[in-house]
Amino acid sequence: MMEATPVQQRKALTPDEMVEVKPVQSKKELGQFIDFPHDLYKDDPCYVPELFIAQRDLLTPGKHPFHKHSSLQLFLAWRKDKIVGRIAAIQNNSHNAFNHTQDGFFGFFDSINDQLVADALFSTAAAWLKQKGANTMIGPVNFSTNETCALLIEGFDSPPMAMMTYNKPYYLDLITQGGFVKKVDTFAHKITADTVNEKPRKMMELLRKRLEQRNITIRKINMKKFKEEADKIREVYNAAWDKNLGFVPMTNEEFDYTAKDLKLIVDPDFVLLAEHEGKVIGITICIPDINQVLINVKRGRLLPTGIFKLLFGRKKINALRIMVLGVLEDYRKLGIEAVFYGTVMENGLKKGMKWAEASWVLETNEMMNKGIENSVNGKVYKKYRIFEKAI
Repeated sequence: MMEATPVQQRKALTPDEMVEVKPVQSKKELGQFIDFPHDLYKDDPCYVPELFIAQRDLLTPGKHPFHKHSSLQLFLAWRKDKIVGRIAAIQNNSHNAFNHTQDGFFGFFDSINDQLVADALFSTAAAWLKQKGANTMIGPVNFSTNETCALLIEGFDSPPMAMMTYNKPYYLDLITQGGFVKKVDTFAHKITADTVNEKPRKMMELLRKRLEQRNITIRKINMKKFKEEADKIREVYNAAWDKNLGFVPMTNEEFDYTAKDLKLIVDPDFVLLAEHEGKVIGITICIPDINQVLINVKRGRLLPTGIFKLLFGRKKINALRIMVLGVLEDYRKLGIEAVFYGTVMENGLKKGMKWAEASWVLETNEMMNKGIENSVNGKVYKKYRIFEKAI
């Protein structure tokens, strides 16, 4: 494990430089924690506010199923009477049990461009995690790799896709100067209607027939049986990604919670299941880029006008995020992935979609990265990084 960089001795701080990090303990402070990024990014045209009610429920014990098996502590950094940063120290017991580690995580990190503030946040989170038995701090990860995670390090010229992260460019310096080193990078590929490789669409019917000879069929999700379909998807999700770096299986409750949220925005033409003799063996989940609407919802509040922007803005969405595409190991390289791509492309073009993002993909997943590039002419246009350091 990499050793943390020793903190250099500094001269005595003036009252204007001093930072005090306090735990979030009240509903008011939770609201301040959620709202801090809105003020920090107020002049950033690429910033997309998270919905307040969704963040509140995510971070509140008893609301999100994560809190049933794990714990976290939120912290706010204050300079005099002004909030200048935030961080969450996260103890994910499911991750440690599955991966046989003693990792701790930091997430929900935001800070002004001041190393003193960042260092105070990191050291406070590390101390809390160390008390919980962690020997490594990894992040930024907002609970696990099943939720939003990783720091944007390339591609700051456009807003993030739905359920992807965004941050100030200077965060990279704050984190590296805070003693963290790279753990892994992840990629987001851009696929445009103008430049997409047509091969998957042209080959689709031939591949379908070949798959049918093996008793493999591909269909879209049945929204009338959403709960049953979600259970099948969960089984494939937890099995197909189990060898990915840092993966942790979702509990039934966690998956149901996520599925319930996705149901509000999902289009069945972009959620496909591959079956072999009735058993689901592959899935792809693509969602409309709801961030094209949320970017205009001020401070993440649905009331009084945000709800109307959400309802009426959806018709103008012209991009998709391919957020999940996986096939069980025994069924890979049969053409299922190509049929997934071809079907999504065909349905997307019919519905006026101009482009799509395939994200995120581990840099070490050569088969998937090459597949996106070769199959649909996808190009890496954003890069993200997860960091670690010993504590």
